[in-house]
Amino acid sequence: MTDVHTREQRSRNMAAIRSRNTKPEVRVRRVLHAMGFRFRLHRKDLPGRPDIVLPKYRTAIFVHGCFWHSHRCKYGSVVPATRAEFWAAKRGGNVARDRRHAAALRRLGWRVAVLWECEVRTDDAARAAVRKLRLGR
Repeated sequence: MTDVHTREQRSRNMAAIRSRNTKPEVRVRRVLHAMGFRFRLHRKDLPGRPDIVLPKYRTAIFVHGCFWHSHRCKYGSVVPATRAEFWAAKRGGNVARDRRHAAALRRLGWRVAVLWECEVRTDDAARAAVRKLRLGR
């Protein structure tokens, strides 16, 4: 199947996808703050530069997009029709990198939590996902 966009349009679309301050990440931050948690964002001194860091609880939270990190849900199991080999390698590399960063954080004594885009689609769902983390409250 051919792409419905020109090469330039597709390039613009892909360039517009953010890695920071995504809607799911902002939603989780809003819920955490409302629950009374204080946190830091994208700490450069930690492996993988976690999206949210709760220093008091030594917890690093990654908010992953289902497609980009190959989550086992309907959003993450989508196989692109064009350049399937490229996307399989790209997404597989993301998963391998995620594992390396999580292992490095654990070796440093941090708890690592991953919240998936599909798990935090609403504020209520995000609140439930944060409660499952059991952050000592």
